[in-house]
Amino acid sequence: MLPTASGNGAVLVTGASSGIGDELARDFVRRGRRVILVARRADKLEALATELGDAAHVLAADLANAEDRAALPDRVADLGLVVDVLVNNAGLSTSGPVAESDPDAELNLVEVDVCAVVDLCSRFVPGMVSRGRGAVLNVASVGAFGPLPGQAAYGAAKAFVLSYTQALGQELKGTGVAAATLCPGPVKTGFGAAAGISDADAEASLPKVMWVDADEVARTAIDGLAAGRSVIVPGVFNRIGAAAYKVLPRRLLLPVLASSHPALKKR
Repeated sequence: MLPTASGNGAVLVTGASSGIGDELARDFVRRGRRVILVARRADKLEALATELGDAAHVLAADLANAEDRAALPDRVADLGLVVDVLVNNAGLSTSGPVAESDPDAELNLVEVDVCAVVDLCSRFVPGMVSRGRGAVLNVASVGAFGPLPGQAAYGAAKAFVLSYTQALGQELKGTGVAAATLCPGPVKTGFGAAAGISDADAEASLPKVMWVDADEVARTAIDGLAAGRSVIVPGVFNRIGAAAYKVLPRRLLLPVLASSHPALKKR
């Protein structure tokens, strides 16, 4: 469940400089929440904060850096705020076969997509539990439901986030704190391009009915959190895809996924 707004409470949104994170921050403010915007690009955060007004605070940080992550609780406290809702949205992907991968890029993915989620939950959830109120929204992907050839590290990282958050949610029963996982399908945010997959290639490899706009993803996420849902998949066709991941035999599914992935089709 989504806790009611408190006098000094805020929603901390990582990866808030673009895409889903930007839209999540906007939607929380529309719902009367104060937000703390976290990402590397201070200029983007400042521009968003200017749009959002006094309800937004900026804390630029590189979530791949353990020291930057460790400093966040004190920086939040310096604002006179506590985190009522933690949104671990920051994420990135690599693409292509593991045999051609860059070790530094793969490990950077693990730092942002996995380590930052665990780190920030470990730092902010204890305060929520001690106050008896709070929520965690960890952003994974429809790819969390099964292996993803062509984006092996990304799919595995999101599977970790899903598993971790489901376990966390069970641990938090009775504490007044909730945990949910957002599992979007394809969204036009520039995310794929950053991983080396053009929008044209991504759109050609996935049915149009699976694409959901970032603002709709954000709205569905917050509504789902408020309704007490533990796993939130925006878009009916993405929910069908998630169900298919669960029931189809991997020996049949994996070759199809590999043959259709744009990062593998070119090889």
